[in-house]
Amino acid sequence: MLTPEEIVRIDQAHCWHPYSSLINPPPLFPVESASGVRFKLMDGRELIDGMASWWCVIHGYNHPRINEAITHQVEQMSHVMFGGLTHEPAARLVKHLVDLTPEGLTKVFLADSGSVSVEVAIKMAIQYWNSQQKPEKHRLITVRNGYHGDTFGAMAVCDPVNGMHHLFSAVLPQNIFAPAPPMGYDRQITDEDLSELRELFERHHHELAAMIIEPIVQGAGGMRIYSPQYLKAVRELCDEFDVLLIADEIATGFGRTGKMFGCDHADICPDIMTVGKSLSAGYMTLAATLCTDRVADGICRGEAGVFMHGPTFMGNPLACSVANVSIELLLEKDWQADIARIEGILKSQWADAMKIEGIRDVRIIGAIGVIEMEEPVDMAVIQPRLVEEGIWLRPFGRLIYTMPPYVISDEDLIYLCQKTLEVIREL
Repeated sequence: MLTPEEIVRIDQAHCWHPYSSLINPPPLFPVESASGVRFKLMDGRELIDGMASWWCVIHGYNHPRINEAITHQVEQMSHVMFGGLTHEPAARLVKHLVDLTPEGLTKVFLADSGSVSVEVAIKMAIQYWNSQQKPEKHRLITVRNGYHGDTFGAMAVCDPVNGMHHLFSAVLPQNIFAPAPPMGYDRQITDEDLSELRELFERHHHELAAMIIEPIVQGAGGMRIYSPQYLKAVRELCDEFDVLLIADEIATGFGRTGKMFGCDHADICPDIMTVGKSLSAGYMTLAATLCTDRVADGICRGEAGVFMHGPTFMGNPLACSVANVSIELLLEKDWQADIARIEGILKSQWADAMKIEGIRDVRIIGAIGVIEMEEPVDMAVIQPRLVEEGIWLRPFGRLIYTMPPYVISDEDLIYLCQKTLEVIREL
């Protein structure tokens, strides 16, 4: 068995972590095990996980029901190809998704990851318009401060200036960017707020295949919360100018914002929707792209007669089994009460945070709590200090935020909130 020191030495010599340098590697904390809302590090320390492992472990770690489902499925089959074959876990999952998502989304393409589901959504939109004999409708429109993934199609609809992918701008498809939605869930949206977006639709609608947007909360592009009125207006503009609407619900889906999906805040149905992260509760990599009958029929009546995409691990039975149990666990509980409880604690514990020097803004919706600093945080300093206090957060840029598992206790969440503010005051 490797010691913690050996793990770190091997890791830093050979392993490339997300958004990290091999020349100046980040601090690493080897994990021995995880259960509930806690990691146990190999040095014996326990950390309350305030990130739900990048927002997906909604039921906590090492859940007995999900463990049982995995064991049972492995004994049946861990994988079979999805070309020409099907199985019960996939059938159950697509039925769950059609029942849960906004009415009108009836067809489901099972994908490998969130970024791949965005690629699938983009390909659906472009192939749809090709099938309608309108190949000129091949560009996308989106808003600044958006984030949709790290693959090439997804990078091309991330913010080209404030995002993380400007180094690739010379080789990415050139899409159209509107101003970011004005912040504030309760903001009354005016014609002026929409004027530039409308102007872009008027000027480019003949070449637009789709608009893609994260409903209500822009995630890794800035953790920005905006009004349902804006989202509703986007749906209306897409209808007016005959442009498909893609809702990226990878981060916001399955209850995170207080509604089952971000689109539910505005009571709209997109033409295409992507889901991931919480879909499989952090156990397996899995995502899905849903679409309407209009989109599916349009694609399948076109030149190819089929949708031109097919991942090797599409519909993986093991991942589908996990997702089914994750959805069932969510629906069996009063998840709305859990999210409201988390939101209430975040608001009460951070009510006076704006008084702390260096904090620019505090914003909270559902099980998302964000502290925006005046200056970028020093990860090499703040991450170890948070660990010393027994909590795990992963700040980026100017943002220190939490998106905890839904099963976090009041006591653990209060502790996490208080220790976060203590570290901010200190640093």
